[in-house]
Amino acid sequence: MQINKLSASFGKLADDTLELHEGLNVICAPNESGKSTWCAFIRAMLYGVDSSERQKIGYLPDKTRYAPWSGAPMQGSMELTAGGRDISLVRRTKTNNAPMREFSAVYSGTNIPVEGMTGQNAGEMLTGVGREVFRRSAFVEQGAIAVSGSPELEKRISAIVSTGEDGCSFTEADSQLRAWQRKRRYNRRGRLPELEERMSDTKRRIASLEEASQRKDALTAELERAKSECAQLEAAVTESRKSVRKEALSSLLSMRNEINEASREHERTESERETRRQALRESVIGERDPEQVRGEVVADMEQALALKAESERKISAVPALICLLLGIIAAVLGVLVSPYAYIAAALLCVAAVALYVRCSRAKAAAHDAGRQRKNILLKYKAGSEDDIKRCEDEFLELYGQLKRSEEAEREAAEQLAALRRRQEQTESRTLADLDFSGGDNEAARLSRALTSAQSRCDMLSAQISEIKGAIATMGDPLVLGSELRAMEDEHAELEAEFEAIALAVETLRDADADIQSRFSPELGRLAAHYMSIVTDGKYDSVLINRDFSARVREAGGGVPRETEYLSAGTLDLMYLAVRLAVCTLALPESANCPLILDDALVNFDAERTAQAMTLLREIAKQRQVILFTCKNVE
Repeated sequence: MQINKLSASFGKLADDTLELHEGLNVICAPNESGKSTWCAFIRAMLYGVDSSERQKIGYLPDKTRYAPWSGAPMQGSMELTAGGRDISLVRRTKTNNAPMREFSAVYSGTNIPVEGMTGQNAGEMLTGVGREVFRRSAFVEQGAIAVSGSPELEKRISAIVSTGEDGCSFTEADSQLRAWQRKRRYNRRGRLPELEERMSDTKRRIASLEEASQRKDALTAELERAKSECAQLEAAVTESRKSVRKEALSSLLSMRNEINEASREHERTESERETRRQALRESVIGERDPEQVRGEVVADMEQALALKAESERKISAVPALICLLLGIIAAVLGVLVSPYAYIAAALLCVAAVALYVRCSRAKAAAHDAGRQRKNILLKYKAGSEDDIKRCEDEFLELYGQLKRSEEAEREAAEQLAALRRRQEQTESRTLADLDFSGGDNEAARLSRALTSAQSRCDMLSAQISEIKGAIATMGDPLVLGSELRAMEDEHAELEAEFEAIALAVETLRDADADIQSRFSPELGRLAAHYMSIVTDGKYDSVLINRDFSARVREAGGGVPRETEYLSAGTLDLMYLAVRLAVCTLALPESANCPLILDDALVNFDAERTAQAMTLLREIAKQRQVILFTCKNVE
């Protein structure tokens, strides 16, 4: 394959063109002139632009980095020769999110499309390798001259030096086998540990089921015994309660009869008391204090007798009449005899008046005494003073009867109260006897024993229900046993697979060591040849590891030198030699892919640059070499 002409609208390139020829092409241009952009454009024309890449910190994907500065769509064309025929590749952008997705490949000067070539496989058809191998072999980016390993490059080199087939690599196979191995067991993770944990859990569940079943059977037997005990206690409690209730009823009825009798007696005495009180109230004297009545009666009798004597006293008006008559006589004598007789007549008249007044007053006092005596007798409704005494005697008799009835009522009330207290005590005792949970009688003791036995039955039933629920939660033992056997079979199968994979890993490692012993020397031989050319034979040996790290040894030297001890120029020479060896070994001869270098000689001095150019000219005899550089290397 040979690139003849490039035309690009890509990054800072605005419809720019680049003419190339066979052999060594040196494009010398200053920095920021678009050299790296042309390199990226060649890769984009061959392999397309990955539109799935996303921008990250410190990294811009090609679709963003090389978007045309002019604002035009990203597009371009490549004229090349491959397989003895000229081909024109064109990539255009139809939508901004799919740059250079539109692809065409025709034979130059015609509209005949190249059979089987598409935008996805164009690069591999033309170069003979995929994108990753191309970037690690024939495409040397600026600052990335060192070769980095990849499964694709490893497959390619291993296939070339071994079977010729590039379908797999040791890294991929080893990674896959170890992934399978980790999937089965990795420390405490993987299908085997998970299965072992499930088996252990299932075994625990089966053991728990057996233990729970045994516990359930034991509790069931104990529950049956407790139920039998409850039945016996229930019969005893029923009989005992019947007896206690009978005795309590008899005691309560007897007490009620006594209270009813006492209540009737109390009502009778109350009625008699009220009758006596009413009789006393209706008596002449009424309901009063006997001592007060006795004193009042004595005083009234004495007063009545005194008033009787005063009212019966005889009062005469004769002395007054005599004095009056004498006065009249004296007055006559005064007329007839002497005037001094008028004085005697006046005195006699005065005396007569005085006597008359006195007599009148005495009669009034006697009349008043009689009226007062009558009032006293009316007070007692008596006709005489003797009747007052009989009235007093009647009062005292009624009063005595009232007091006796009151005493009888008090005694009846006290008896009734005592009976009621006895009734309360009896009822309290009866309630205590009928309290079959907290009493002290046999029925209460049996009731408490029955309650305890029933509580035990309830507790046993609850425990059995809980165990049944737990058993139901843990599952069917037959199903668990079947699952355990299936897991044991699966575990044995996985364990066998794990051991087989471990054996495969060991075998693959041995096979890889054998391949390494073949491809590493071949790659090192080619790299040593190129290193000898660019260093004038100073370094004649290059030792390459699987990850494409390398060490060099001076001609005649005994110990290879690590890269840390090499100058930057010598280090780039070594990497260039390894890169060229990889190109020679990894790229198919039939495709004869061009070698593209972007400022790969920037760290070389004039001597090393001349030696590197000598090597590139030698390689340019076999394949096209395109070198972009910022310094004069001719």
